[in-house]
Formats: sequence, C-alpha cells, structure tokens
Amino acid sequence: QVQLEESGGGLVQAGGSLRLSCTASERAVKSMGWFRQAPGKEREFVAAISYSGVRTYLADSVKGRFTISRDNAKNTVYLQMNSLKPEDTAVYYCAAVQVPLNTIVLITLNAMKYWGQGTQVTVSS
Repeated sequence: QVQLEESGGGLVQAGGSLRLSCTASERAVKSMGWFRQAPGKEREFVAAISYSGVRTYLADSVKGRFTISRDNAKNTVYLQMNSLKPEDTAVYYCAAVQVPLNTIVLITLNAMKYWGQGTQVTVSS
C-alpha cells in the first residue's frame, strides 16, 4: 500500500506561484500525478508523469503555466504552478499507480490506485 503525502498548498494572489510536493512511502512508484477538486465540482486531472520523467501530460487548462517533475531519489513528485488564476482554487490531490504511464489509455480517477489527503490551494483575485 503506497502512502502519499502532499505539501505546499496555501493562499496566493492571482499571478503568483506555488510548488506542491508529494512524497511516496515507497520507492519506484511508476506513475504519479495530480488531480484537483474545486468546490461543487468533480475531481479533475491536472498532470501526470512517468517514472523516468520523460513522459508528462498536462490538462489543457494548465498548459504553459504548470510543470510536473519528479525526484526519484526522494520518492517525490512536484507540481510547479505559475501565473495562478482564481479558477485554480481547489484541493489538489496527489495520485499514483504501479503501472507504466504509457499503458494508461485515459488518465482518469479510476486509473489511479493511491491517493493523498489533499492540499488546499486558494488563489485570490
């Protein structure tokens, strides 16, 4: 059972930046990613990364502003969020699954097996 712990959320003004971190309890977690859930909305995909870091995917709504990366020596994945907008306000969840990212046809909630508790990101206008 992989446990995930997020950190780095907080309150920031529009246009600002935050970096989220997610540390896994085990080494060599194959695929990791981030989802978010805004109040009254469904949880949605934000970003995902393969074990090597070569393969990354970003939701259209965050392309050009967010970057996902990982440090396997620290069992940690990062989400660098720049040019934040009020609509980015949500609880951000780290997710992981022990299959290669290129075998996942559609990166949905059901594709991920392990979840963190979430970290709140609030962007003020």
